[in-house]
Amino acid sequence: MIDGYFAPCPRGLEALLADELAAAGASAIRQVPGGASFEGDLACCYRANLESRLATRILRRVAHGDYAREDDIYRLAREVPWPRLFEVSRSIRVDVNAIRCPLKSLDFLALRIKDAVCDAFRDATGARPDVNTKSPDVRLAAFLTEREATIYLDTSGEPLYKRGFKRAAVEAPLKENLAAGILRLAGWTPEEPLLDPMCGSGTFLLEAAQIALDTAPGLGRGFGFERLLDLDDRLWNRMKREARERSRPPSPLRIFGSDLYGDQVRRARENLEAAGLADAVQLKQANILELPAPASSGVLVANPPYGARIGESEELERFYPRLGDALKRGFAGWRCYFFSADKALARLIGLRCSRRIPLYNGALECRLYEYRMVAGGLRPERPS
Repeated sequence: MIDGYFAPCPRGLEALLADELAAAGASAIRQVPGGASFEGDLACCYRANLESRLATRILRRVAHGDYAREDDIYRLAREVPWPRLFEVSRSIRVDVNAIRCPLKSLDFLALRIKDAVCDAFRDATGARPDVNTKSPDVRLAAFLTEREATIYLDTSGEPLYKRGFKRAAVEAPLKENLAAGILRLAGWTPEEPLLDPMCGSGTFLLEAAQIALDTAPGLGRGFGFERLLDLDDRLWNRMKREARERSRPPSPLRIFGSDLYGDQVRRARENLEAAGLADAVQLKQANILELPAPASSGVLVANPPYGARIGESEELERFYPRLGDALKRGFAGWRCYFFSADKALARLIGLRCSRRIPLYNGALECRLYEYRMVAGGLRPERPS
């Protein structure tokens, strides 16, 4: 059976997500800001959850209609045959998001949808599912525009950027799906050396190693659709088996990580060990301003600290010109990418920027800056 779905993703990655969904077997793909809608069967749903590196969730559409008041939302949800979708013993959570919604309270709308689900179960079974806002068995989502409402069943459960193994986090982490998208935008392939000289908890390194070893990002976790009544165990077990068989065992890769601070290197190592990838990535403590290039050419990617995040604007204004000098001095032949919300980076680094790609880290507007380092130095941009 073909169902309608929506896959949200970090804004700026919609076109890349559409390519992933097509590879998973999706049809009727339509990009919108922050995601893509598509159609697909159960196999497509399972594959998108298992294989997508960019999607945040895979949401199955179960109801859609016009509304004018809260009672319309209740009726829309009440018409869904919930007892055919999951057992009454499953706990639930309802999340509501909206754009230009004229109704006053999204929390009240979530309550009305919950009431509709519970009333459907009570009429069919005489019992009601429990609500669990922290770790529910089944997640429901609703999205409202000015006049239309859509209700979804979340087939992912936990967000897909939670790959299932990361232990040690750092302040203001970069989500895994955004890191994977940045690697795609950089055009990095496993044949090229990759360096993250400000690796933090190692998100770029983890994503790159999984890509290089052809490891499906969802192999180490569970999914919401495994708790639904229409789960096709044979199909799902076959997909997981095929993904495990094609994944190559960890071996030393030309993926390098470093950080100025030892505790960050320790966190990255812990996360690599939890993923079974400690032997695949070379880690060390080092200052990017003194770090030699690990190869004659490759891709450097980093999410440097910025003033809005750590309150050190003056220090960073001194750091950026030195960073540009270090790249000119030691990284000729490399493509260098910096993901940052700090517009001062492009103004002060003293290098000609070949691309500025708008991206969002959550609600924070950022840019991915590309610098192609060539022998003989680069003509700097004049600071404004």
